[in-house]
Amino acid sequence: MTNPLLAPVATPYGLPPYDRIEDAHYASALDAALAEARAEIAVIADNPAPADFANTIQALEGMGATLDRVLGAFFSVAGADATPARQALQREFSPKLAEFSSDLYGNRALWERVRGMWEARASLDLDAQDARLLELTHRAFVRAGAALEGEAAARMRAIKARLAVLGTQFTQNLLAEEAGWRMELDEADLEGLPDFVVEAARAAGRAAGLDRPVVTLSRSLIVPFLQFSTRRDLREGAWRAWAARGANGGETDNRAIAAEVLALREERARLLGHDSFAAWKLETEMAKTPERVRDLLMQVWEPARARAEADAEVLTAMLRAEGINGALEPWDWRHYAERRRQAEHDLDEAVLKPYLQLERMLEAAFDTAHRLFGLEFREVDVPLYHPDARAWEVTRDGRHMALFVGDYFARGTKRSGAWCSAIHGQRHWPAPRRAIVVNVCNFARPAEGRPALLSYDDARTLFHEFGHALHHMLSDVRYGSMSGTSVARDFVELPSQLYEHWLEVPEVLRRFATHAGTGEPMPQEMLDRVLAAATFDMGFQTVEYLASALVDLDFHSGAAPADPMARQAEVLAELGMPHAIGIRHATPHFAHVFAGDGYSAGYYSYMWSEVMDADAFEAFREAGDPFDPETAAALERWVLAAGGTSEPEALYEGFRGRLPGVEALLRGRGLAA
Repeated sequence: MTNPLLAPVATPYGLPPYDRIEDAHYASALDAALAEARAEIAVIADNPAPADFANTIQALEGMGATLDRVLGAFFSVAGADATPARQALQREFSPKLAEFSSDLYGNRALWERVRGMWEARASLDLDAQDARLLELTHRAFVRAGAALEGEAAARMRAIKARLAVLGTQFTQNLLAEEAGWRMELDEADLEGLPDFVVEAARAAGRAAGLDRPVVTLSRSLIVPFLQFSTRRDLREGAWRAWAARGANGGETDNRAIAAEVLALREERARLLGHDSFAAWKLETEMAKTPERVRDLLMQVWEPARARAEADAEVLTAMLRAEGINGALEPWDWRHYAERRRQAEHDLDEAVLKPYLQLERMLEAAFDTAHRLFGLEFREVDVPLYHPDARAWEVTRDGRHMALFVGDYFARGTKRSGAWCSAIHGQRHWPAPRRAIVVNVCNFARPAEGRPALLSYDDARTLFHEFGHALHHMLSDVRYGSMSGTSVARDFVELPSQLYEHWLEVPEVLRRFATHAGTGEPMPQEMLDRVLAAATFDMGFQTVEYLASALVDLDFHSGAAPADPMARQAEVLAELGMPHAIGIRHATPHFAHVFAGDGYSAGYYSYMWSEVMDADAFEAFREAGDPFDPETAAALERWVLAAGGTSEPEALYEGFRGRLPGVEALLRGRGLAA
């Protein structure tokens, strides 16, 4: 029987044939695709004709089409529906893919052809996108260690193989710990919880096969539990479990993995001639150096910590008023902050949440994209990887632009957090293709027949991930390797964080924030309070994020710490981390950094991008209209459509005419002096 992953694509929009794919198909498809890609590489490397742009650089860009198709299908499922069989496949695939990468970049004949093309670049008469492809191809080979020889080359290969195994193990350990913990609640334990939290806890209990409510480690459940539960003992138990993910001993403990990853990364960077992993990693980012990153983060850290310490005094007074004489603890902060928000802004999340229906927030995201960029969305019935997933065809003026897939509800087989990925990206060469882009979130599942309600933070997450999706949908570049989000890590968050701003545009909320029961729009006075509270508790939010970013930077800026947990504690002490604020991502569950290289020495990038997104939205304010067509067209041209066709500094300057300072960010977070 033909493996559906290897058969010619005959599905709507080029989707993988999920209705015919079985887990057993992935392994044989990967082996066949790897063999095909290796044969293609051999043809390029051993070509007796002199190297030219078409037979070397373009040929490398075009090779591996089957491999890309297999991996696009598999990895869209692996994180969102990680069954034991798929986890086993991921453990099997990681070393194979690392070996393939090492073989590609370690092929001496291929490297000589690429190097020769680079050295002759001035005489090649390439246009801008072809020249960029040559630059990025040469850079990839150099940074992968193609110039290494002998023992150094062999050691680089071994390091890459081991890091691939460790990244997969870290991810699967974390998923196991998150799926394996729950706090069962009695009816008396529901004291203080609003209906939407009780309903979410009962739904989580039913999903676990229990006839009682439970708290899980899903952010959409544990955060509101910490906000509303009046049981300090239960809040403490829940917070400690959340904070201890990956550090509970046994086979799923991630602490030793983190230490080994850091040591291997340092060794890898030194083999490539850099003093530290951060110096190597940041070389191709906007930031360029660890020193520039730390300078930015500390400009924000000091005012954020000052705000958080002032807020801690207010919350401690509230604690004392209830007769509790101990210190304000991390499991107290969200609880008393929520009560303070209700008192100061008259905002009760239990009252607010019915106005933030998932369906209406999706409509808001779609309508905003229509008003800015002319996109239209039509839900379509196509086979997808899970019953929760839904799909929309995206068009503009009748032309197909993308297929958008949304997968929004938490489940035990889905890793935590929210993310955007592409099953395949846009390109014009060798044949035109539009993106299939996926947004995955972990919102609390509603009871049968009830609408899904979001917190304001959930709604912001939906807009954030949709901003990433727009980067794929509007991509308009020649080569797939530089389309969509294939940009510097500290530029990739610009579209996503910028899109969050439209959730705060009053006319958007006025139209789409309608009550789940009555259908009435959010009252104007409530809308005013929501917007007035936009920077509420921003000291806490900024400090918990920056602490993680600064620990990540420290881990990678010098010698790898033998004991990352001890070094994490030292960094937080040096920063003066407030006692009652926990670091957002402690080392053993810092998947951004340890599940792969993506955000390693790069977690700062959210803040770097926020400097730009705050300034970018100022462009719409200066135009006097959050939907100004000329500003939207410039944003599409220079940012969303351009992908990685130029360095990010040039793209941002094309849009804004200059690079931004930190002032707009501080104003946006309410931290300006």
